[in-house]
Amino acid sequence: MARIDSLLLSLLLIATVSVAALAEQECVYTFKIKTGTKDDSGTDSIIGASISDKTGQHIDIGDLERWGGVMGRGHDYYENGNLDIFSGTARCLPSPVCFLNLNSDGSGDKPGWYVQYVEVKTTRAGAETKRQYFDVEQWLAVDEPPHELSLERNNCPQVVSASVGVGCENRKCISSIV
Repeated sequence: MARIDSLLLSLLLIATVSVAALAEQECVYTFKIKTGTKDDSGTDSIIGASISDKTGQHIDIGDLERWGGVMGRGHDYYENGNLDIFSGTARCLPSPVCFLNLNSDGSGDKPGWYVQYVEVKTTRAGAETKRQYFDVEQWLAVDEPPHELSLERNNCPQVVSASVGVGCENRKCISSIV
């Protein structure tokens, strides 16, 4: 009987360590962001994002360009008609990305920005790549409706609290990245 108990305890320990290792695994997150073609759609502002899964666990990126801009030296991000790509690593979320908070700091010569869409691709070693498309079609600007410098898109199968994307006090923080 002691041998069976020992075997069960060993299996439980192995399972626990395996789950913990999976939770600590790094994922590659790739953002494709399409700037619209309306007059003055482009911006020189610093753009950040927060992505979340259905549980509200999230990853914050304060400056997408510094975090993972891949368009090459001298590329002018977020300009009229651009499809800009950003890619970086962070701890894997427990379930697929389904919530986006996109924000602008409103700085620069052209602070207003019209966003057409955002696609987030999550790549995890040994797992199927997941994609989430967020239709935006909205200004991030104080001088254009809805007169806001941030927006949220929620494609989660259940409602994620409106607190997602506003600090870490009301939700589980996984990563905070530049």
